Amino acid sequence: MQSVKKVKDMASTAKEKLKEHEVKAEEKVEKATARTKEEKVAAEERAKAKKAEAKMKMHQEKARHSDDAAAHRGSHLLHGGHHHLPIGAATPTPPGVAVPTFPVSSVRPAATKY
Repeated sequence: MQSVKKVKDMASTAKEKLKEHEVKAEEKVEKATARTKEEKVAAEERAKAKKAEAKMKMHQEKARHSDDAAAHRGSHLLHGGHHHLPIGAATPTPPGVAVPTFPVSSVRPAATKY
């Protein structure tokens, strides 16, 4: 899941960089066609606003990716999790027989793997 998040983050960063380059090209065109100094300043400010918007969008996407990854990270705990069997639980015990709470020998029961 971590690698998926990284790939999604890299895609978001690539989109943001592409948007930055588009904005830079648009700014150059606007500056070239601008006749007054005020129009050039306005073009710069529009470019800054668009860059900031692209950066904000990238951070929102990264946060969403992080939330998605976090939602999947602990899901096995919600569905029962990992259970350890009590000692002697692998073999059924007849009624009235006490099950020891500690190992009676160092050999593990054959029915349990670990």
